[in-house]
Amino acid sequence: MNSVDAPEETAGDRPSFRLQPLKTTHLPGKTSPSRSAGGSDSRPSYRDAVKVTANGVHDIEDRILRITGYYGYYPGYSSHRREDGSESHAETLASEASGEQGQCQSCAATILKVLSGLLVVVFISSSWVGTTQVVQLTFQSFSCPFFITWFSTNWNILFFPLYYSGHLVTTREKQSPIQKFRECSRIFGEEGLTLKLFVKRTAPFSILWTLTNYLYLLALRKLTATDVSALYCCHKAFVFLLSWIVLKDRFMGVRIVAAIMAITGIVMMAYADGFHGDSIIGVALAVGSASTSALYKVLFKMFLGSSNLGEAAHFFSTLGFFNLVFISCVPLVLYFTKVEHWGSLSTLPWGYLCGVAGLWLAFNILVNVGVVLTYPILISIGTLLSVPGNAAVDVLKHEVIFSVVRLAATCIICLGFLLLLLPEEWDSVTLRFLAAFADKKAEEHGEELTESSVHTRSRSRANGAVSIPLA
Repeated sequence: MNSVDAPEETAGDRPSFRLQPLKTTHLPGKTSPSRSAGGSDSRPSYRDAVKVTANGVHDIEDRILRITGYYGYYPGYSSHRREDGSESHAETLASEASGEQGQCQSCAATILKVLSGLLVVVFISSSWVGTTQVVQLTFQSFSCPFFITWFSTNWNILFFPLYYSGHLVTTREKQSPIQKFRECSRIFGEEGLTLKLFVKRTAPFSILWTLTNYLYLLALRKLTATDVSALYCCHKAFVFLLSWIVLKDRFMGVRIVAAIMAITGIVMMAYADGFHGDSIIGVALAVGSASTSALYKVLFKMFLGSSNLGEAAHFFSTLGFFNLVFISCVPLVLYFTKVEHWGSLSTLPWGYLCGVAGLWLAFNILVNVGVVLTYPILISIGTLLSVPGNAAVDVLKHEVIFSVVRLAATCIICLGFLLLLLPEEWDSVTLRFLAAFADKKAEEHGEELTESSVHTRSRSRANGAVSIPLA
């Protein structure tokens, strides 16, 4: 912008005007070529841009931006923008790489959990099948089911010592056995385990535990291992019915259907031999074992709630100790009344007895440890797989021939057991899955139509056809 100064008086008193040099040599908002690098504007000067252009670095883009007067442009802007873009791109790649690494880790953890669950399933089914088969072998020379039950329950005392040994191996912060015992005794209450709670909480569960196992062994003297294991699977239906009535759990129609299927299988199993003889007694004993097992689990959930592995180990050891102290009189009474007479201690089949007790303890440990290592549904499937496992042993070793009615009853009970494993939100999850599947099919169908239309156009162009759009 030019400036006009005030007029001056000359010798001839004639006003004269004099042009003054420009005080500003640059336009506002533009970069001055003579501005030093230490000025208020930190952007590079024109000379720097000339050097960049002279060196042939991004000269075409810089010239175009300078000529067109791109807002906010300064020479070398494109190179800085590329560097910033490269940095942001590197950050994006790093975030994507970290996200992919996290997804890979989660997938690996899920795969490891599933594989460990499958391994636990195999061990659970094998231990339960082995327990059932060894019991039947024991009955050939020693038919005393209550003594076997009492002797096997005493082995539950070893549960907590085994848990504590695992704690010492796997945990860095070591605790003394007394500290760990007191910590795990919180399952009985905040005050821990007292004599009153020991009798009050342990006695009913010990009685139900003994009845469940004793009735199961009695049923094995009347029926095959396959029939007894299949009937025992009905305890899942009884747990649902008792939880629905006592604990006011959510009503589910599919589980009612599963309970009806279990009852149908029980009736068919009893009908297989015409509702008479040892068959009906064996079915009643097996159903009684399943009922007491269901009552045990519902009462445990009501009074003790959920428990971790340490608390479960503490409870099982307490149960075994109560059995050793208070239930030991029952085998003696049965011995002196000659209901169960086993002779001298030296003639007892200690190998079979220790085998049954060890397998039973291993089954209980695997069930409780498996809940921590893998999904609980796999533990239930492991119990269910004992039915075909016992069937294979009965057919191959004992040459048992199953009737059509027994096979149908076993299949119905197993199918009902699987229906009971469905989660509570299975219906909404299924509907969402079907909706997502339908949307995916619709998208694939739309893509196929688009590809077919493109293929048709290209083929018509190749044939010389021209499409005329309608107005």
